[in-house]
Amino acid sequence: MNSEKLQFLTVESLHFINNFTVENKNGWGVMNTQEMIEHLADFYNVSAEKTKVKLYTPEEQLPAYKAFLLSDKLFRENTKAPVELIGEKPAPLKFSTLPEAKENLNNAVKDFVGYFKNNEAAKTLHPVFGHLNFDEWVLLHYKHVMHHLKQFGYERVLIV
Repeated sequence: MNSEKLQFLTVESLHFINNFTVENKNGWGVMNTQEMIEHLADFYNVSAEKTKVKLYTPEEQLPAYKAFLLSDKLFRENTKAPVELIGEKPAPLKFSTLPEAKENLNNAVKDFVGYFKNNEAAKTLHPVFGHLNFDEWVLLHYKHVMHHLKQFGYERVLIV
């Protein structure tokens, strides 16, 4: 397991996100700050099985997705999840304020870590990448969080 990536997810990325304001603008894509934060929390909830999903990727394509996941490659700008999964537009906001959305994300990250601490051998379903264990989820969350932080101006050297 890459403890540096886990540290990034549980500390550095949250510190950066917790300093966001409604004035933060995206450099590309359609999500505003709060939509992006709620989107990240949604996928932490998927990894901790708080939200159940179905698999959208055909089984025969899963090895290629897993190879990407295990590579050092990040998502490219404007990479989009399948429309069937997230729709054409960002999901409606769940929280009335940005601080509430940030608190929800912080809790979702804690719940993700806690879920796998209590279920070390668990594999939970990602709708595109299939069943992932904790280490694979850390890699995917890292790539996903980096993708969206770069969208809002965050630059960091890739942890390999």
